[in-house]
Amino acid sequence: MAVRVWVSAILLAFLLAASPFAQVARAQSEEDAAMQEVVDGADLGYVGDDTPVSSEEPLSPAPGVETVCVFPKNAGKIVPAGEETELLVGLQNEGESTLNVVAVHSTLHLPYDHKMYGQNLTVQSFYNASVPVSVQATFPYTFAVSKFLQPGAYDLVGYIVYEIDQHPYQNVFYNGTIEVVEVGGLLSVESVFLITLGIALLGLLGLWAYGQVQQLSKKTKKGPKVELGTGTTDANMDEWLEGTAFAKDKAKKNK
Repeated sequence: MAVRVWVSAILLAFLLAASPFAQVARAQSEEDAAMQEVVDGADLGYVGDDTPVSSEEPLSPAPGVETVCVFPKNAGKIVPAGEETELLVGLQNEGESTLNVVAVHSTLHLPYDHKMYGQNLTVQSFYNASVPVSVQATFPYTFAVSKFLQPGAYDLVGYIVYEIDQHPYQNVFYNGTIEVVEVGGLLSVESVFLITLGIALLGLLGLWAYGQVQQLSKKTKKGPKVELGTGTTDANMDEWLEGTAFAKDKAKKNK
């Protein structure tokens, strides 16, 4: 019985670990539809996840261009699933020419393997966003992870794409861990599962201990029993002692 329960617990843990893949696959269609609902013509310009922002070949950073990233009022980098999260991208141009920022985009990866994409996030384009030489500029970037995404730690990789003399370049402004949490939920599905598993294990431990106590108590009660028949013993003794001095003395005492 205990072996079956342990096998079931391991199987459930494996299914829980694999659930982000199913969650992400189901969430992609929802995210694609949500991105199309953003109003066009904004100053920054939001486009869908499938919009290309670079050529087929990977882009490299331009010499003298440095980037930083800040999560305002969010030092823990907590990202509520399904809600917008804002960060600021700082860019410093120490090159030889003015650059034009084209877009900012990011991708979500599983922490143990960056080759496996968790989600392609918002592509945010910019218009007439030029940064002259020896100038620092800050660009806001807002993204939202899928509300169906399993809570936990993920790696976020953010890119800023820009042009210098009509030649595209790209810098990675952030490559680190974020914590995705459920909105309005005190306990996540994973937490409920772990609590339930812990209660089940404690119950099994209690049943095992109770069984051990019962076995010990049964062993102590099964001691050898000796029965002595007093009446039969007295009769036999009288027959053996009949005619002896002890029998005469006993008869006198009885009289």
